[in-house]
Amino acid sequence: MKKISILIPAFNEEEVLYSLYSRLSNVMDGLIEYDFEILFVNDGSSDGTLSILKFLREKDERINFLDLSRNFGKEIAMIAGLDFVKGDALVILDADLQDPPELIPEMIRYWEDGYDDVYAKRRSRTGETWVKKWTSAQYYKLLRKTTRIPIQEDTGDFRLLDRRCVEALKKLRETQRYTKGMFSWIGYNKKEILFDRDPRAAGQTKWNYLKLIDLAIEGITSFTTFPLRVSSIAGIVISFLAFVFMIWTVGKTLLLGDPVSGYPSLMAVILFLGGIQLLFLGVIGEYLGRIFNETKKRPLYFVNEYNNEKATNRVQNEEPQNERSIK
Repeated sequence: MKKISILIPAFNEEEVLYSLYSRLSNVMDGLIEYDFEILFVNDGSSDGTLSILKFLREKDERINFLDLSRNFGKEIAMIAGLDFVKGDALVILDADLQDPPELIPEMIRYWEDGYDDVYAKRRSRTGETWVKKWTSAQYYKLLRKTTRIPIQEDTGDFRLLDRRCVEALKKLRETQRYTKGMFSWIGYNKKEILFDRDPRAAGQTKWNYLKLIDLAIEGITSFTTFPLRVSSIAGIVISFLAFVFMIWTVGKTLLLGDPVSGYPSLMAVILFLGGIQLLFLGVIGEYLGRIFNETKKRPLYFVNEYNNEKATNRVQNEEPQNERSIK
């Protein structure tokens, strides 16, 4: 019997967990030819999420939970879950029920047909403002044009991955993670299915615009050096224009006797060039900061407990997390 793992990162999701479990149970009970496990990754929740997960585990042995030592963010929570899942295939699912669990049987059918990565593309996005939809579309358009990797538009983390995709993702241990791009980077045989995304079942979204901007910068700097190339090209263009302006100004003064403009033009040029320099220094700083974080070689995460057993965290830095690091 093939085993299907369902990975669910959870941060302060106490309001939706029972509804999520109910819908997942209906799906799993309808697929009796498969063995299921659900792995919840509690990403440092401050509400009753962990208590509910422990209660659900007592009720259903298919449920496992991984409690991280603090809030590391969803991207890190996902790689932590990848290190612990045991299935022949893995389904990544958000806890807020915006991604319907009822799509899992269709994903499994395509997986059985030979596809390694069955990803769900949003046909519509209920509950999101037009500003968010528009900015998202423009961001993905920019990202696709600036990278050689075929980034998937209007897709999130909701997908089924074959075991070999999971093993490939586990080898990517960088601390600055943009998992949506990593799904594309590893390749393999992909299949798209369409769905209508629902609004959150309960609770509040954890993604405000500042976090979304940070994630967007993460995606651009992780998968393309285009901003650095723009800096170089802009530097060449501005230097050329400055040289032409200098020749024109000197020539006009020597040949026509026109006086050189003073303070206003000088300040305008200084402020313009100063702003451009600071902007490009910031771009370089973004890449330099990522190099700095990677060279520290810190563990991606620490585990507090796995299924009520305290973690030792002995091998966190040397190899991917697994159950041998649990007492």
